[in-house]
Amino acid sequence: MGSVKGEVKMDDLNFQALLNNAGNFKLRRAVERLREGLFDSLGVRLLTTGEAKLNKAFHEGVNDLDRDKPSHLCICGAYGQGKSHSLNYIKQQALGLNFVVSYINLDPRQVPFHDFKSVYRTLMEGMKFPNSEKSFVNVWKTFVNKWLSLPENSKKSCRDLIPEQIPHRFKAILTAMAQENISIPPKKRKFKKYAGFKPKEFSWILKNALMGKTIPAWRLCSVFYYRQVSFYKENTLVCHEQDQYLAMVQGMAELFQKIGFKGWLVLFDEGESIVQTRITSRSKSYDLLNKIFYPKTTPHGFYPVFAFTNDFFTCLSDEAYDRVRIKKNGNNETPPIEIPYFHTNYSKAWKNINIHTLHDISSKEWGTLINKLIAVHAGAYKWDPPAALMQSQMNLALSKLSGVEARLRLKFLVNHLDLAQQSQVMEYQLG
Repeated sequence: MGSVKGEVKMDDLNFQALLNNAGNFKLRRAVERLREGLFDSLGVRLLTTGEAKLNKAFHEGVNDLDRDKPSHLCICGAYGQGKSHSLNYIKQQALGLNFVVSYINLDPRQVPFHDFKSVYRTLMEGMKFPNSEKSFVNVWKTFVNKWLSLPENSKKSCRDLIPEQIPHRFKAILTAMAQENISIPPKKRKFKKYAGFKPKEFSWILKNALMGKTIPAWRLCSVFYYRQVSFYKENTLVCHEQDQYLAMVQGMAELFQKIGFKGWLVLFDEGESIVQTRITSRSKSYDLLNKIFYPKTTPHGFYPVFAFTNDFFTCLSDEAYDRVRIKKNGNNETPPIEIPYFHTNYSKAWKNINIHTLHDISSKEWGTLINKLIAVHAGAYKWDPPAALMQSQMNLALSKLSGVEARLRLKFLVNHLDLAQQSQVMEYQLG
């Protein structure tokens, strides 16, 4: 039988090194998830094709951040061309570059883009750090304590670290998280004036408030008082506007840079769901997207990446941008007012956004993927496939699957390898 390693192109050193260093358990898990048509972080790294162009597009955005320029990227392709796979690949690359990363699937019923408070909450809940840390609260408190302990910061406060664009409510929350409670003797805590002193609840309230959950302002005020947040009364603690939550996301990205990370990479899958909503929701979503693509001031450390199908841009160009709604006045003397649904023609305004277009995987690229898949399967299950025969059979099978999604083709190829392995085991047992 031919050696699999001999068939894999040895100039692909990154693949070979990753394969050699991957443990058997992780390889098996990757194959099992491919068998189910699911994503696996190791599988994404091992079986990505066209990564040179994708890397180039991604790193251009990283370079823009380094040059203090606004950054974004749109991955565009038809269903099954690998948009989600590309986002997962970028996620792995970003974590390696010391980005904090959040990945969400946009959904008009669960996470609609026009409801950016919901988007913000989902981004915060799905946050991944490049190190082993899992809690932003721990990261933040540790950094603040270390920063304030430096001699040059002896006259500064936690508030000096918080980016200006972060809404007042969240400035107070972040400050309260990093500060200690007022010291109240146990005997005095029973007094009515200290009825709000419930320190066991404070951490829970602040964490949930930071995550965007609905915590009443009066309840926060009590926490701020006992956590010695001197400025919380300077402005309203109410935060309803969608733009405020976009500002919070961008402000958090800058905060991550101050803490020592590269920034915050936010990945939005299924961006085409934006055009699947009614016109009032679409207009709000387009307005938010426009502020992301063309911000008035540079949001430091903020790198948004979207995945769109081609239908998104088709629908965008077909919008009736001159469409208006009629607002009637309370009396008959004043004529009704025509209010445009859209602030501008976004199809024309977005001609220069950064788009990385995905193409169907070529037969040559499929050949490379097949070689890699054989090697991964062999490493996972410790068998010796007849490489040349497998390549011939799998290429023939692929020729009959034109038009089928890439993940389903991979699923089919894994099943083919499973059967071949089982056949080899039976031959060995009988022979």
